[in-house]
Amino acid sequence: MNKIGIIGAMEIEVETLKSHMQITNTLERASMNFLEGLLHDIPVVIVRSGIGKVNAGMCVQILADVFQVTHVINTGVAGSLNAVIDIGDIVISTDTLYHDVDATGFGYPLGEIPQLGTLNFTADAAMVAQAKASCEIVNPDIKVFEGRIVSGDQFVSNPHVKDTILKNFPGSFCTEMEGAAIAHAAWLNHIPFVIIRAISDKADDSAHMDYPAFEKAAAEHSARLVEHLIQQL
Repeated sequence: MNKIGIIGAMEIEVETLKSHMQITNTLERASMNFLEGLLHDIPVVIVRSGIGKVNAGMCVQILADVFQVTHVINTGVAGSLNAVIDIGDIVISTDTLYHDVDATGFGYPLGEIPQLGTLNFTADAAMVAQAKASCEIVNPDIKVFEGRIVSGDQFVSNPHVKDTILKNFPGSFCTEMEGAAIAHAAWLNHIPFVIIRAISDKADDSAHMDYPAFEKAAAEHSARLVEHLIQQL
């Protein structure tokens, strides 16, 4: 039977999901609280990982080692890197990579970790397709996109930084701080995954103004999608 690990970096990204689940077990590990139980009769483990790549990667490893999850879903918010993608829209990952890894001095492409053997981490195609379909059902008034999500330990709110990311990784759809690390850890453990991001800001000098206003609504859009998605897997 499937057991789905659901990760949000911040409490606001998982609080709605937690409130809807039947909790049967709780475990604190690495200062993270893992809630195990049922969500719409589906076995799940829901956890707030904390912000940033290290927290995110550790969280997936605990889900793999302790809970033996069969799928990983990362839900949360992100800054848009594409003018077509507006605040409130949703991006489903086709793949993810790090925008802040630089081993070019050793001949690796920008973004690739040396000796890993891959630049990017490809999301599970079936999960991507179903996530898009679920979004169209539960969020019919919201545009949903499939594309590359880039991650780094940086809240992008400077247009020059945004332009640099797009120059280095053209065609990227949005940027945030955990997705690539979650994808990386899931990839290492051979666990199918998908990253879901509701757009909370434009990743430019308006980000500080946009983010607080749209964060909660964006997180709720993403949570509705996740609740429908897990019933389809």
